[in-house]
Amino acid sequence: MARVHPTIDDELAEWISRQHVFFVASAPSGDDGHVNLSPKGYDTFRVLGPTEVAYLDLTGSGAETIAHVREHGRLTIMLCAFEGKPPILRLFGRAEAVAVGDPEFDGLAAAFPPVPGIRSVIRLQVERVQSSCGWAVPHMAYERERETLDEWAARKGPDGIAEYHAEKNARSIDGLPGVAP
Repeated sequence: MARVHPTIDDELAEWISRQHVFFVASAPSGDDGHVNLSPKGYDTFRVLGPTEVAYLDLTGSGAETIAHVREHGRLTIMLCAFEGKPPILRLFGRAEAVAVGDPEFDGLAAAFPPVPGIRSVIRLQVERVQSSCGWAVPHMAYERERETLDEWAARKGPDGIAEYHAEKNARSIDGLPGVAP
């Protein structure tokens, strides 16, 4: 059964910290455009307070979440357990992309281990905390993190990452502004 929680309490925060993957969902305004759903991993998610979370936005092949957040701020984050009890947790709210170079960036990024290729920190002001059962979610064992993205970003270096952002992340697939040059 779905349950709405008043905030992210200590028990939920502790459960969140044990999850190895989370998903972000966003969409552009209006009837057109593509709904985006992206899996995220590494040690890139933090509970900042009872109604605030953040995650590191790493360089990828698209810039949909940043574009949608900049357009209207709506974002949903979902976590689900693949081991042990099967809860699903959805965090609905308003987000902002705090870009590298923004005055708030360094303070937010300090909560995470250094990772090459960071585009921004996505900070979500949580308006609804909803849990439900994940009885149909399969049991899967965590093996290890993939090192491919870290290795790729390290090889590119800061200048190569900036070029990649300009070439591949400047616009969303719907033509919205993405990563600022």
